[in-house]
Amino acid sequence: MEIRERLNEIEEKDKKINSFIVLDKEGISRRDIADSGRLKNLLLGIKSNINVEGLLTSAGSRTLENYISPYNATVIEKIKAEGGQILGMTNMDEFACGSSGETSFYGATDNPSAPGYIPGGSSSGSAASVAAGFVDVSLGTDTGGSIRNPASHCGVVGFKPTYGVVSRYGLIDMAMSLDQIGPLARDVKTVALLLEIIAGYDPRDETSLRLDPGFYRFFENLDPGLDQIKVGYAKEFDRLIQDNGIRKIIHRALDRLGSSGTEIIDVSLPNLEIALPTYYLNVYVEFFSATRRYDGRRYGHRIEDVCGEEVLRRILLGSYISQKEYSGRYYRRALMARSIIRKELSDALREVDVLVGPTVPKLPHKLGAKIEDPMVMYAYDVFTVPVNLAGIPAGTVPAGRVNGIPTGLQVIGKALDDQKVLNVMYGFEQCC
Repeated sequence: MEIRERLNEIEEKDKKINSFIVLDKEGISRRDIADSGRLKNLLLGIKSNINVEGLLTSAGSRTLENYISPYNATVIEKIKAEGGQILGMTNMDEFACGSSGETSFYGATDNPSAPGYIPGGSSSGSAASVAAGFVDVSLGTDTGGSIRNPASHCGVVGFKPTYGVVSRYGLIDMAMSLDQIGPLARDVKTVALLLEIIAGYDPRDETSLRLDPGFYRFFENLDPGLDQIKVGYAKEFDRLIQDNGIRKIIHRALDRLGSSGTEIIDVSLPNLEIALPTYYLNVYVEFFSATRRYDGRRYGHRIEDVCGEEVLRRILLGSYISQKEYSGRYYRRALMARSIIRKELSDALREVDVLVGPTVPKLPHKLGAKIEDPMVMYAYDVFTVPVNLAGIPAGTVPAGRVNGIPTGLQVIGKALDDQKVLNVMYGFEQCC
């Protein structure tokens, strides 16, 4: 099929799914298809909070509805250098504030793998465009599960690297100490390939890690062997899973891993339940700080005048917590709790190679369902936010379906053990 015909077909099908905010039909038609590079002939979707020169980079918000990026993020420079063809900018929860894909100024995204249900968020369009077959691979961002959550709901693979492994230069951040850019695809090999390309030290990003070049050979070093791998499973996971179907799938996955040579070891994460409030207290403060640049003078609209309910909630709470008389009561305690969670995960991982468990505690709700309590929405991320608080790598791989709806197995590793996490994901994908 000619590229223009394929683009027209994607545009027509996406009218229902709404996975893209911008389809760069003219740009991709004008460009020559690369005949070299490791991403040649691959179509990519880019989350709309990652700057791509010449394209609307709105972060899913009316605040930036007229912001055409004048430059490329570091990850985009690397993708273009390897012949990747950027199809467009994917839909997302406004400023990455959401776990459903419903808070975008450009409308909600549907779930191609479970039509009528949310795709998860905030990288909703990145997951949906992969699941629909519109793109081969996409980029998302993960602050508290925003790659892994939608990947699980849409039945695709998603990966959040160790904090600092991938440059954040050119990212419209939500929470600087938590955000990471990562890939989504239909299989682990493609995820590992894109990660290998976008990872690396970047002097323009003060959080970027300078590591040995051999560290970044994720695709080259993929190994599906599961023999002698020690896998930890926390008893607290079972208590927090809200759907019996998900519980059964996760335990079936553990049985399959055990049959493939891994040793399953019980571990404990006694403070897992405090991760959600700890995470959101950190996010409120950092997001409030990040949004002070959107004052209506440089970037178009003043954010408080045009943003959605969830964004405004986070700004107001962040403003409140940031006040001197309250910062000690809330924010400093949240930082202390973050240290406790980081140590707890480190201690658990000292006994094993990786932790495995559910990616999400419950199935996605139907699009448009009225959820009054924000904590009910936040609960989707109970298993993913601890990873971001600790800055460690984690990925999700499809584990099965409950009533036809996909759910994922999350694999969590030690800091800088990204390769081992990918290998266990790959081994599970191949054997189970």
